[in-house]
Amino acid sequence: MKQEQHGNGGIPHARRGVTVPPGGTAREERWPGANEAKAEKLGVRSLKRQAAAQGLELRHSDSGYSLIDSARKPVNGTKMTLAEVESWLGRA
Repeated sequence: MKQEQHGNGGIPHARRGVTVPPGGTAREERWPGANEAKAEKLGVRSLKRQAAAQGLELRHSDSGYSLIDSARKPVNGTKMTLAEVESWLGRA
């Protein structure tokens, strides 16, 4: 660790980068996917609001998304993509 002192007689500060945890990715490697992840998260939230306005609930599982009605039954299958959910909600 290299310490740098400013010429103003202040407190010495150590400057170093944040280390990457084992098995993790560097900060630079995560930024390109962040916009896509944020867009997907906002899209899912929007679809949840649209579904709730129609009395439905949007759920996600490993096999895909599903719309659940008030009787807790799937409306149009359980393996829907976000695009299919969006088109289904647009039709209803």
